[in-house]
Amino acid sequence: MRAQPTGSTGGTGGTRRPPRPSGLAQYRTLLAKDLRHEFRTREMLTSMGVYALLVLVVFGAALSQTPSGFDILQMSGGLIWALIVFTSLLGLNRSFSHEKEEGSLEGILLAPLDRSVIFLAKATSNLLFLAIVELVALPLFYFFFLTGSDLAPTSALALGPLLAGTVGIVGIGTLLSTITMDTRGRDVLLAVLFIPLAFPLLYACVAATTAAMLGSDALMATYVPALALAIGYDVVMVLVSWLLYDFVVSA
Repeated sequence: MRAQPTGSTGGTGGTRRPPRPSGLAQYRTLLAKDLRHEFRTREMLTSMGVYALLVLVVFGAALSQTPSGFDILQMSGGLIWALIVFTSLLGLNRSFSHEKEEGSLEGILLAPLDRSVIFLAKATSNLLFLAIVELVALPLFYFFFLTGSDLAPTSALALGPLLAGTVGIVGIGTLLSTITMDTRGRDVLLAVLFIPLAFPLLYACVAATTAAMLGSDALMATYVPALALAIGYDVVMVLVSWLLYDFVVSA
């Protein structure tokens, strides 16, 4: 009996296609691509870091004429989240700049990839970059504005809303940055779409962060419901963004 040639499929003589990579392998490849490009150029991290520093300077100028008895701790939660939102909008606007300028997004869409994997990889890279900027900006915020304030022992609980808010911002922001990527005036359009959709998350995170930093019994009663609202928002909006991404990126 004559042996069939290696690589034939069912005697037709055609070459066998290589196996399709798993979803995890696709995710790791796309995430590694984004991380390599950013850590090589540092465009997104540098611009977000400089912008965060400029926002801190604006906060300092705005608060420079407050009376001596003014307690900035009362509004520190709102200032922190204003800093995070403004900085994240800049980063989200630039999250697809490399793919758009080099035309690599079309190549990614032509590859046999799950569209949801593209969303997960891009959202993860955006999450990492925003977290790195927060690790630099938040200590600077404390140094500039809170060194003279008596933080409550419960201030460490502010990490909960910080994590929940960052995940929610990145989840809905990645979807919206994809929608506005090819539009005119995408910087303004992203902000117009993002702020109303993210308002429940921002409200909950400001309430939970302020409650944690003040630490009084009356305010701590708002911490758990506000954090639960932020987590519930994350679950719903990230899931919706993941399900809609195939439609959005293919439109």
